[in-house]
Amino acid sequence: MKGDQELQVIVQQGKEHNPPVEEEENSVGSNQTGVSHSNIYKRLLRVIAYTFFVISGQSVATILGRLYYDNGGNSKWLATVVQLVGFPVLLPYYLFSIKTDTTTHRDYGKAASHRNRVLVYFALGVLVGGDCYLYSIGLLYLPVSTFSLICASQLAFNAFFSYFLNSQKLTPIILNSLLLLTISSTILAFNNEESNFKKVTKAQYVTSFICTIAASAGYGLSLSLQQLAFCKVLKRQTFSDFMDMIIYVSVVASLVSVVGLFASGEWETLSSEMDSYKLGKVSYVMNLVWTAITLAGIQHW
Repeated sequence: MKGDQELQVIVQQGKEHNPPVEEEENSVGSNQTGVSHSNIYKRLLRVIAYTFFVISGQSVATILGRLYYDNGGNSKWLATVVQLVGFPVLLPYYLFSIKTDTTTHRDYGKAASHRNRVLVYFALGVLVGGDCYLYSIGLLYLPVSTFSLICASQLAFNAFFSYFLNSQKLTPIILNSLLLLTISSTILAFNNEESNFKKVTKAQYVTSFICTIAASAGYGLSLSLQQLAFCKVLKRQTFSDFMDMIIYVSVVASLVSVVGLFASGEWETLSSEMDSYKLGKVSYVMNLVWTAITLAGIQHW
């Protein structure tokens, strides 16, 4: 009898020191839920911040580009160059972040050879360089509001190319957005009342409109091709690979734009263009510098 009582005491003490398994599981589950919610909120805040920087950067760069043309700038190739040559400002961030990055490493098979990497960077660089030139032509004869609205059609091209190249599903929300963007862009094609701000001709307006649409399509295509390159050619997707894509593609695109600047002969008029710039030489240089920095800054986001 006494032995039974001692056994009951030992069992009771064991229960006190060892909580039930269900309580432990509930505690672990609540902790995991708290961590997951925290991660979701952090990711949401990062997405909001990235969206703000991209929209702000694009808006500022577009306004600066319009300011360049309105005050005496005429070089389409120079406007293209400044869209691309600002990538060196990303190098300090790249060198600092690559050591502390904890992005999940994604492998899709055997890594690509150096030859294939060079071909990918070269092809995408040429595409991006031509795309930026089309944007320069588009902004030449279009007001900022019209240009920005047409550029929004790149979302439609993103969805289109992603569907065929990246197997992206088209949801009803995406389809509805594409319909609205298509209708608004089509209406602008037949309305050049705003283009009277610079007394441009109908042909010039239509040319800029078509070039902007083509540039938006090229931008959507380049994004889908980059994702396709990560999965099918490079077969890796790390922070380092992502930054390499930005840097090397920008190098190639910059070289393409510089070659275009000299081949077109526009470089010969840059000195006189700066002298006759309505806001002065300092404003001319600052406009180009900040356009380059602004566009380079949003490439990472």
